Amino acid sequence: MAASIADIALIGLAVMGQNLILNMNDHGFVVCAYNRTVSKVQDFLNNEAKGTKVIGAQSLEDMVSKLKKPRRIILLVKAGQAVDDFIAKLVPLLEPGDIIIDGGNSEYRDTNRRCSELKSKNLLFVGSGVSGGEEGARYGPSLMPGGHKEAWPHIKDIFQNIAAKVGTGEPCCDWVGDEGAGHFVKMVHNGIEYGDMQLICEAYHLMKDILHMDHDEMAKAFEDWNKTELDSFLIEITANILKFRDTDGKHLLPKIRDTAGQKGTGKWTAISALEYGTPVTLIGEAVFARCLSSLKEERVEASKHLKGPKEAAFSGDKKKFLEDIRKALYASKIISYAQGFMLLRQAAKEFGWSLNYGGIALMWRGGCIIRSVFLGKIKEAFERNPDLENLLLDDFFKKAVQDCQESWRRVISTGIQFGIPMPCFGTALSFFDGYRHDMLPANMLQAQRDYFGAHTYELLSKPGVYIHTNWTGHGGTVSSSSYNA
Repeated sequence: MAASIADIALIGLAVMGQNLILNMNDHGFVVCAYNRTVSKVQDFLNNEAKGTKVIGAQSLEDMVSKLKKPRRIILLVKAGQAVDDFIAKLVPLLEPGDIIIDGGNSEYRDTNRRCSELKSKNLLFVGSGVSGGEEGARYGPSLMPGGHKEAWPHIKDIFQNIAAKVGTGEPCCDWVGDEGAGHFVKMVHNGIEYGDMQLICEAYHLMKDILHMDHDEMAKAFEDWNKTELDSFLIEITANILKFRDTDGKHLLPKIRDTAGQKGTGKWTAISALEYGTPVTLIGEAVFARCLSSLKEERVEASKHLKGPKEAAFSGDKKKFLEDIRKALYASKIISYAQGFMLLRQAAKEFGWSLNYGGIALMWRGGCIIRSVFLGKIKEAFERNPDLENLLLDDFFKKAVQDCQESWRRVISTGIQFGIPMPCFGTALSFFDGYRHDMLPANMLQAQRDYFGAHTYELLSKPGVYIHTNWTGHGGTVSSSSYNA
């Protein structure tokens, strides 16, 4: 029987798994590596993990025997069936109090289910979002663990040590909440990432097709923006992408086919938003923008038949308009994050999770793809008021949107005049305008529903009392049962 020497085991030696193992090794933890194709274990030990304290396992039994108790096992395998298969194989090998951690991009409902299944077997389960790509996994990811709270004291040290650090060394990792809360937060992170990326694409489109800036000028603009409130990883890489030249000395970006792929996490966010009745419009539009981009052949054909506005040269002050674009991007970004946190709040209500919103902003502050200075401001907003109903009602963000408002409206109206699609800029402004109206035309909507389907309505003077009107004189007084749609 081998001595129990490993602090933790990791199953799944793809790029994220390997990098996470090396990161844990750097921080002094002994990791046992295992992979379904066992030959990969030896390859890893002979190459990337050469000279480290990482040990390998030839089977799941071998791996379990090498672990200190309570045993801690991270799964970094493809979301879905593979996770359930490994859990089923591990359960008979483990003892009460042992911990299984799923670090893949699992759907939060699966994590909810696995939590209850493993609880009945006296095993602890953690579903953790892991963000930051391969670089993050290697040198400090953002980690979002949720599930059985009793597991946290046993994994906290490892997780917070290997996570990215910001400010005075705060780790971008804290306990998120019960069940699938960690994976839900990771899903919303990915949705926000879709939104941020699409907003940047729209800014780039406006610069390119209205201001006719060349790639180096655009790169310079994004570099400058990265020294402002927009300071973030995505703005930084956008500048680098715009500057990048191919082997022939020409810019690479214009050669790339304009059809975007997706793995589905943005789509899940948009579906959850619809499911919980939360207007997360910007992320929804970002997902649809990718869908539209994938209709390349159709668009090429349509471009021959459908004409936009007459070509006109931009006659305004270019420098001023560039600053308008920056402000429109900033304001739209504020809306997107406000919507993302609305969805988190709604999910918390739905599932009875108590989420720490400031803590979530801190977890995203470093290590992950949406890392930015901006998230520090969100953390401060929730510190000022933990019960903050909406980010737009915080003084800092209220003032920021107010300061950007004129620029934002100018950019959208100019973009429309020039025929540039701006699904995310546009929907962000529409949401802002809808949210700040105390009266929306939904009274007309309720009247229509009652007219054709006897769905009833409430009066402003009597909320909570449902009334049906006989609008035509020949309808009855019977109303339909009320439902929410």
